[in-house]
Amino acid sequence: MRRSSGKVRLPLVSDSLSLALPLLMLLFVELISAADYVPVDQIFVDCGASAPESTDADGRKWTTDSNSKFLQASSTSLTSPAATQDPSVPEIPFMTARLFRSNFTYSFPVTSGRKFIRLYFYPAAYGSMDASDAVFSVTAGGGSYTLLKSFNASQTALALNYAFIVKEYSVNVDSEQLDITFIPSANSSNSYAYVNGIEIVSAPDIYNTEDGSSLIVGQSTPYTIGNTTALESLYRLNVGGSDISPSHDTGMFRSWYDDSPYIYGAGFGVTITAGPNMTIKYPKSMPTYVAPVNVYDTARSMGRYSNVNVNFNLSWILPVDSGFSYLVRMHFCELESNFTKINQRAFQIFLSNQTAGDADVAGWTNGNGIPIYKDFVVLMAKGKPQEDLWVDLHPNVASKSEYYDAILNGLEVFKISDAKGNLAGLNPIPAPRYVVDPSKVRPVHGSGKSKMGAIVGGACGAFVALLAGFLICFISRRRRQAKKDSSSTDPSGWLPLSLYGNSHSAGSGKTNTTGSMASSIPSNLCRHFSFAEIKAATKNFDESLILGVGGFGKVYKGEIDGGATKVAIKRANPSSEQGVHEFQTEIEMLSKLRHRHLVSLMGYCEDKNEMILVYDYMAHGTLREHLYKTQNPPLSWKQRLDICIGAARGLHYLHTGAKYTIIHRDVKTTNILLDEKWVAKVSDFGLSKTGPTLDHTHVSTVVKGSFGYLDPEYFRRQQLTDKSDVYSFGVVLFELLCARPALNPTLPKEQVSLAEWAVHCHKKGILDQIMDPLLKGKIAPECFKKVAETAVKCVSDQSIDRPSMGDVLWNLEFAQQLQLSAEESGKIVSEMDSEEGAGFEKGCGGKKDPDASPGFDSNMTDSRSSGISISIGGRSLASEDSERLTASAVFSQIMNPKGR
Repeated sequence: MRRSSGKVRLPLVSDSLSLALPLLMLLFVELISAADYVPVDQIFVDCGASAPESTDADGRKWTTDSNSKFLQASSTSLTSPAATQDPSVPEIPFMTARLFRSNFTYSFPVTSGRKFIRLYFYPAAYGSMDASDAVFSVTAGGGSYTLLKSFNASQTALALNYAFIVKEYSVNVDSEQLDITFIPSANSSNSYAYVNGIEIVSAPDIYNTEDGSSLIVGQSTPYTIGNTTALESLYRLNVGGSDISPSHDTGMFRSWYDDSPYIYGAGFGVTITAGPNMTIKYPKSMPTYVAPVNVYDTARSMGRYSNVNVNFNLSWILPVDSGFSYLVRMHFCELESNFTKINQRAFQIFLSNQTAGDADVAGWTNGNGIPIYKDFVVLMAKGKPQEDLWVDLHPNVASKSEYYDAILNGLEVFKISDAKGNLAGLNPIPAPRYVVDPSKVRPVHGSGKSKMGAIVGGACGAFVALLAGFLICFISRRRRQAKKDSSSTDPSGWLPLSLYGNSHSAGSGKTNTTGSMASSIPSNLCRHFSFAEIKAATKNFDESLILGVGGFGKVYKGEIDGGATKVAIKRANPSSEQGVHEFQTEIEMLSKLRHRHLVSLMGYCEDKNEMILVYDYMAHGTLREHLYKTQNPPLSWKQRLDICIGAARGLHYLHTGAKYTIIHRDVKTTNILLDEKWVAKVSDFGLSKTGPTLDHTHVSTVVKGSFGYLDPEYFRRQQLTDKSDVYSFGVVLFELLCARPALNPTLPKEQVSLAEWAVHCHKKGILDQIMDPLLKGKIAPECFKKVAETAVKCVSDQSIDRPSMGDVLWNLEFAQQLQLSAEESGKIVSEMDSEEGAGFEKGCGGKKDPDASPGFDSNMTDSRSSGISISIGGRSLASEDSERLTASAVFSQIMNPKGR
């Protein structure tokens, strides 16, 4: 990732002496010396600390509040160290706290003006006080502003899966004293308040909108943010760039974060970085400390293909509290050297599904390399506690600009205080907790060897033992703070992206006891079935309803709710290698996973010593069953494109959409399932692992996966990254193109591996000669070329040469647009009208069905599916994609995330 240098690149001095030396020196001073704001007040309080002064990882010095002038003499409090320290939690200022049983006020001598207030909370046990009892409110400015109300840091951290929380506010101070008061809840005698750290930094009034230029979106009314308005910072994103630490901000110690976790779907567009000859030149009307140079010298655009750009938006989804107004500041800077005039790149801005305005960055600034920002105010009506604030950019087609594209460099979102000075929202609700009693669960009698591995030929049989080490991943934390590997087996689930964008996300470090395992299963997502319900659903486990056998046990087709819903029911085998912990962890993970392109867990049963899981039923079985060695009618090219795009969406979501990177580790055509509408669902997460934290590039682990799909770099180095999934997906793409297994030992040596043979043919320019003959004449050459190039890049020998799943998804959607364009223009025959065996270049000028959807939402119920009632997934750890895995493929054992 790029690291901000904190310096501005200066223009090269040409041989021309037309510029006077004083002017050049003035420019130098303007760009460099004025870059950073120098705050008058810089207060960093390490609450409850015993040491007089400590330095944090960012080089800032924190002072203790013990015997401090900041404490009011009339207030009483306690100090205590945290009982435990999660590996992700920094020592300073989180490992000590000041605690209050009654109202307690800090009084800080400051100069008048705007201040950033940052409050640090680490929900741990302090002395005899339980973290769950810490329910309190926080006010500032003598009660003028309510920052938090009935706030419970423990509940918030549990719901959001954070290890600690940082809240940032901007308030104006009229006097020379800033009071911050902590008020324990009066609803319980055990309630108390606490704080680990307090930071106060002077700030220029850069968010003031009293000039009337900031309009309410959807109205023509200006919105005024003045001295009586307080703000809470929710999101501060360096769009197209990497994180910027507080020490690399412009003197106000703000944190800027990568925007990619908040991008909707696969519309990542492309990132832009200023070239070596591009100088960021702040206009005189704009203070250079508004945002760092590193925000303006990177950007995200839609890409260079105008015909694709007009069909989608570049979108971000930002969860916010309903019932408040929000200031949205958008930072722009044109970075393309050839974009210098009006109407070269014009686009529209939409906020919360309303038109906010038209944009033309080079037109606004009369050139490139010149920063500018625009402010908008969005009113989020009161409704359910949380709403999604959408930020969308779309080319302004009506302007007939030179390029249909959009660009954004930075994005800030602030909650605006209401008329009463309130900024407090509701605490997020943690999922209900469920306890598995091990005494009720049938003991497991493992034999030390797997009894389910599919064996393809004698050569692969030795690898069946790989299943014996079956792991449901210990849940590590993917967060902005570096986290060491932990032996914790905390089962807390994969939770949604932060509802509080500036909070530092990290998981807690709880450790389970062996007596009972606590979990958090959302009752609205995961249902508890009685054993009687399970027996009724499977007709007392009728053998004729068996769909297949997996590592956990047998899989039955069933019906619940009076036959209204078809399900797949997985019942643990007494000889299964998987026991109570695996059962518990699987429920924890899968119950919180909900994504259109991932198979979902519906519920579980643990009655009568049983371990049973209930999943969505996949009517059309596995993708493999529709490609080769099958009696099923072949898939059309449109269906294949829809399926691979859907699977790519699911994998891309695992890699980036969840709070933690999830590496599937067993991507193959038998683990891509098809529902009744032919929508692709990624399944079988039994081998999945959480990805590396920020200070690691990979996860070191024993090699597991399926031959033919296994990343060669992972195999050699035993270092797992998300690019291992990309390699496997590349093999899947070749299977879709060529309709043959990933490994076929009966072929000549050079053709055994599909990936190697396809790459060889691509280099020779003859890949179309090994393509599925049924696709001849039905793929537009441009589409074929794009899909083939994408697959070849995916199976690059070194992971650094492979694209991300986001890039893969973008390429596939682009290929789909190329196919549709070719069909509509008559350059290629529509599959509905084409004849079998037509030449690759041949087309009859057929048109596509105007009612057919080109996206992954295709509602195709082709007659070829009739009579098929296939299983859920297949598992083979020991071999290539087993030729014997037909309708009895295996199961989805999923981890968890949340869509943006």
